Formats: sequence, C-alpha cells, structure tokens
Amino acid sequence: MHLNPYGEYAVLLAQSLANDWPADAADIVERTREFGMTMSFSVGPGAHAGMREVIDHWLTVVDASDPAERAAILNDQMAAVAAYPRLTDHDGEGWHLHYRDQNRALPAALAAVISVGTALHLTTRGMHRLGRCAAGEEPGDPCTAVVVDITRNGTQRYCSVRCANRAAVRRHRARSR
Repeated sequence: MHLNPYGEYAVLLAQSLANDWPADAADIVERTREFGMTMSFSVGPGAHAGMREVIDHWLTVVDASDPAERAAILNDQMAAVAAYPRLTDHDGEGWHLHYRDQNRALPAALAAVISVGTALHLTTRGMHRLGRCAAGEEPGDPCTAVVVDITRNGTQRYCSVRCANRAAVRRHRARSR
C-alpha cells in the first residue's frame, strides 16, 4: 500500500483550473488526467458550474492575508467535504488511501482532493507558498494569476518568467529615472 497524500498535484491542479478555466466538465476531467489522477468521476448536469464554485471558494484560501486566516478558511473547506480515510484500489495499481467518499460527483470529489492537497502543501512547504503573482502588485500590471511555490528555496513570487522579467524591467526603469 502507498499513501496518497493529495499533495503537490492537487494544488497544482487547482492552480491550473484557476488560471486557465476549462470550457466544460469534460475538459476539467481531462485536466485531472494531465495532473495524474486516474479515478473516474460522476459528471452530471451542473458539474462545470459546481467546479467553478469549488475553485472560487479555493481562491479565498489563496487570497487570505495571514496564515491564521488561511488556515481557518481551509479548515472550513475541509470540514465541508470531510470523509473518513478509506483504502481503495480503484485503478488496479495498488492500494492507497482516499480522503473522500467513493463515487462522489466531480465537484465534491475535487473539493476534497484540492482542500486536503492544499493543506498538505501549506503545512509541508510553508503557509507562504500560495498566493497571487507579485506582478499584480506593480502599478499598471493586472496579472492576478495564482502562484503555487514548489521551488526548493521557497521564493517564487511570479507566475511566469515573463511576469518576473517585466517587473524587473519596471524596477530598473524606475531606478534609472
């Protein structure tokens, strides 16, 4: 048996959905595959809108201004999707733990995976390792992309090299004036 911690891939999946919203529920399921999830999902009417609510609710964790506030919001989210851990071999690749009820609809299943994964990411890597692109703090830059810091040194502040470079150029030009 291996422990399925819903760690990095779950928070990166949430980031991906927040930064590039899929066109429909089938695209959300495809995105889960891209991030390594092999389980099947019950996708009914309203799944796409339900997932938008899950991601919007998750963004309140991203936007929380201090660790205690972030923890409280995340604790509420985990409590709302709480299920006892259970052993599963749903894909025939070995027994592992799930922290959600079996056969839940797409939004409920991913709400559990994303909330637990985010909690594991923040507690193992640091409460500061989730936020918005620092370029959005710069005057004239509307970037609001989510940044999940998985770097070794824990200093990622920008969503992309492009945003980091544009911010560096702005700072350089401001000093040159």
